Amino acid sequence: MKQKYAVRNLNLCTKDCLCLYVCPTGASDTENSIIDVDKCIGCGACADACPSKAISLVPVNYPKQQVHNNELVNKARNLTKNKAREENIASNDKSKLLVAINKSMRLVNEDLFRESGYMLPQSKNTHDLLKEINNDIAKELLKIEQND
Repeated sequence: MKQKYAVRNLNLCTKDCLCLYVCPTGASDTENSIIDVDKCIGCGACADACPSKAISLVPVNYPKQQVHNNELVNKARNLTKNKAREENIASNDKSKLLVAINKSMRLVNEDLFRESGYMLPQSKNTHDLLKEINNDIAKELLKIEQND
């Protein structure tokens, strides 16, 4: 059983396509630029060949979520709700300053969320947060997770 598989960050991909030539199974040769997980054997040849470092190997099975104290979880949840509210405000106002602030705050908040256990899609914190947000996108994400 494979331990890892390759994923491509489309934001970093410069379409040099060296991954196509080194992949022994053709997993990276796709129409939608998403590496075929079923074909990928986790050898890492594509990641090594990628000049833009857009491909990395991720584990098939993630470790269990760390236990966090309730105070930290509640603070992270409140921060997340505030961030979602700010993003809605910034997306409605086309001001370049608001958009720039929004993007920079996203990076800081993602680090905080990751440390709080929110970045793993299978974590209980993530599911609780999506249920609490209760908008169309959150409902869709919960549906996708349940179908996997």
